[in-house]
Amino acid sequence: MSSSIRSFHLARLGIYPVALIVFLGVLWLAGGASRPDASGQLVVRGVSAAILIWAALAGRRPAWSAIWPVGVLLGCAIALPAIQLIPLPPAWWQELPGRTLMSQAADITALPQPWRPLAIVPGATANALASLLVPAAMIALMWQAGPGDRRWLPTAILGLVVGSMILGLLQFAGAGFNNPLINDSPGQVSGSFANRNHLALFLAIGCLLCPAWAFPVERRASWRAPLALGLTLVLVLTILATGSRAGLLLGVLAIVIGLLLASDGIRRELRHRPRWVLPVIIASVTVIAVGAVLLAVTADRAVAIDRAFSVDMGRDMRSRGFPTMLAILSAYFPAGAGLGSFDPIFRIHEPFALLKPTYFNHAHDDWLEVVLDAGVAGGMLLLTAVVWWVRTSLRVWSGPTSDRKHVARTGSGILLLVMVASIFDYPARTPMIMAVVVIAAMWLSEERAER
Repeated sequence: MSSSIRSFHLARLGIYPVALIVFLGVLWLAGGASRPDASGQLVVRGVSAAILIWAALAGRRPAWSAIWPVGVLLGCAIALPAIQLIPLPPAWWQELPGRTLMSQAADITALPQPWRPLAIVPGATANALASLLVPAAMIALMWQAGPGDRRWLPTAILGLVVGSMILGLLQFAGAGFNNPLINDSPGQVSGSFANRNHLALFLAIGCLLCPAWAFPVERRASWRAPLALGLTLVLVLTILATGSRAGLLLGVLAIVIGLLLASDGIRRELRHRPRWVLPVIIASVTVIAVGAVLLAVTADRAVAIDRAFSVDMGRDMRSRGFPTMLAILSAYFPAGAGLGSFDPIFRIHEPFALLKPTYFNHAHDDWLEVVLDAGVAGGMLLLTAVVWWVRTSLRVWSGPTSDRKHVARTGSGILLLVMVASIFDYPARTPMIMAVVVIAAMWLSEERAER
């Protein structure tokens, strides 16, 4: 990733790199929450709207092929909630599955059936539509910025990860940090996010980027290798401190992908070294990593491992609520209940056995929740995106390595981490992760330039 992760100087940057820097900074500061009532949503959506207006009025006009197929997938994602908000005649929406309760409300009040959209909770679906301003703004900036303007993005994202890591470590040490722009939980290690699982994913992305940053394709590693090794170790320990059980899996997966990305660079660095050097390095790093983890466990600092072994499946709301979510999916399939409507819809169907002072805000399985909310259309969109990712990833991970392929492989790995994390939670609903997903997808789509 020689041309993709070089140091840069603000004095040399043009308008598009500066816009990307500012936007990423705003997202890091205010884009760590997914709740619609978080104050940061107003900030990130306002900035996103301003970027889109500026890009439309004063931006470059590159070829549309530059955003194929990421732009098409995002366009379909935007069209989905927009269509769900179109009012339908009573005879139409009453035929949709799961609408009996709404129909009975008008009958009880002796009022004529009104026109209703497909979305049962239109306000929630409108919020889902508004949330897509962030990826739309990011893809607009990525589209109009040339390859030279984007070469520093991996370094910038890694810097944001380090910033979140430092905040998380301060929280773990007991320092108070209350970000009024996100709905963070007091006493929880969540960094710049409202949710520790989302921080753990962000840190795992850093674990993937560290080896890629340290061992570029066409440059010597130099001082970057020991720095990346130390940073990866601290990132892993911070993941343990978050208490995220999913983060354990994501961290291991990220390190494996990162080593695959750096394998050519590592072989090049050790080309003229004795054969025993590589096994000794691997053994030493393994001993250090295992020792650090064991030290964290014995010092009662590995919260994620403690939670993994102490979880009670009978009390875990995700496992207890899964049968109810399947029943809801069946009740509203194939049309869906409307994007963003999971919370009120779950309350309608929630059995007494699951009632508790806190509420179940999401399915904690975003794949399932998208199909529940968007029905067949949402499932087909997800399937299309996954098929594109699989086909493109197979191409970029085969054949000889080049600088552009290295970037594409990095994007492929980041998308895999987000997809795996979405099995356990809803990270891609936060503006910061949305932007990272768009960046990774654009990196992956650039492999077409190699052919």
